[in-house]
Amino acid sequence: MANEKRNSPVVRDPKERACDFKEVSIGFTESAAKAEAERCLNCKNAPCMKGCPVGVHIPNFISLFKSGDIVGAKRAILNDSSLPAICGRVCPQETQCESKCVRGVKGEPVAIGLLERFVADNAEVVMERKEPCGKKIAVAGSGPASLSCAGDLVKAGANVTVFEAFHKTGGVLVYGIPEFRLPKKLVEKEVEGLKKLGVNFVTDAVIGKTLSIGELLEEYDAVFIGTGAGLPMFMNIPGENLNGVFSANEYLTRVNLMKAYDKNSKTPVYRAKKAVVVGAGNVAMDASRTALRLGAEVSLVYRRSRAEMPARAEEIVHAEEEGVKLNLLCNPVRINGENGFVKSVTLIRMELGEPDASGRRSPVPVQGSEFDIECDAVIMALGTSPNPLVTRSFPEIQTGRKGVIATDECGRTNVKNLYAGGDAVTGAATVISAMGQGRKAASAILEDLGVL
Repeated sequence: MANEKRNSPVVRDPKERACDFKEVSIGFTESAAKAEAERCLNCKNAPCMKGCPVGVHIPNFISLFKSGDIVGAKRAILNDSSLPAICGRVCPQETQCESKCVRGVKGEPVAIGLLERFVADNAEVVMERKEPCGKKIAVAGSGPASLSCAGDLVKAGANVTVFEAFHKTGGVLVYGIPEFRLPKKLVEKEVEGLKKLGVNFVTDAVIGKTLSIGELLEEYDAVFIGTGAGLPMFMNIPGENLNGVFSANEYLTRVNLMKAYDKNSKTPVYRAKKAVVVGAGNVAMDASRTALRLGAEVSLVYRRSRAEMPARAEEIVHAEEEGVKLNLLCNPVRINGENGFVKSVTLIRMELGEPDASGRRSPVPVQGSEFDIECDAVIMALGTSPNPLVTRSFPEIQTGRKGVIATDECGRTNVKNLYAGGDAVTGAATVISAMGQGRKAASAILEDLGVL
């Protein structure tokens, strides 16, 4: 029987990686990948697949890799996922496919994500496209939901045009996730693969301004909205209007998309000496580790305990290894300034009370426990909601709480031939869940247009 112990990837030394934007995890060596693949039991009922939002046939691709057919393994993944190199890096496999792995019942689950990454990085495969079906489809946004949807549509023979508001394609993959976690050359490579299949990308096109949904519906047989959730949330506490207060969205966009970390870049970025990041999700970890790499001492503030932190465990560990300090069971009540600039943050200690609607214990302020942390920058990483630009410019579309677009389980909106998916529908979520919604919408589009 294969080793019960899970193989480990190569990870760069914390002291070294905290000073640059190169990728933190190098991934599996070839020998480690082969050894890990041998741990897969190739279960007939494939419980791991039930945890994958895009339905990758996991035992199939691992079995092909074990047999020495790495090209076949990648082709098997590409049948269900257009972005394997990306998913292998940023998907929370530990709570999805790996959480269903039979090996994890009595030991450690197979490292499915790391195997997917290894196969994606080390095999070249050209995706195949069916004969043109005569249907024109527009896709708004070029994030993971849109790229997944566009990939399935173009492979089915559709004529697909993707409209992106920024000057680069990739959505949150390029503006939200740091280079050290997801190298942008990989996103460019995945997009290039879609271009070779025939997807047309139009940048600097703001849906709701440059073009309206109504205009797209007149010109195209169907329209998919995958514009994400880019509207940041704030706490509405005193001092949030001071210089030195940022949303994580703005901060990460300047650094990731506009390469403000590069001394040769003309994009300005605030290089703090002491930064406070508020939040505990993956975006908070990304903002913390980015600020640290730009020279700041970083304190992360979260109102609950470590057990409730929503970020991936791996990202929390990496952040601590690199020097990010966690201030748990604390919450900002005021940002203090001097001459219009941030000087410190006043925090109040919290204790956990009864569980809230999500099942997590609600944090309760401890009266009289306020204290200050000195800082010259505060980065709010509290979540996001969909930008209302799209829906306000097309009021016919139904929306739900916090402005999300209302759809059925397959991505159909209340407007004929108009579909949506990803964070624009769910609010801020994971890359892989957005991809899963993009796939469902693509299937619904093809079915409704009579292609399937």
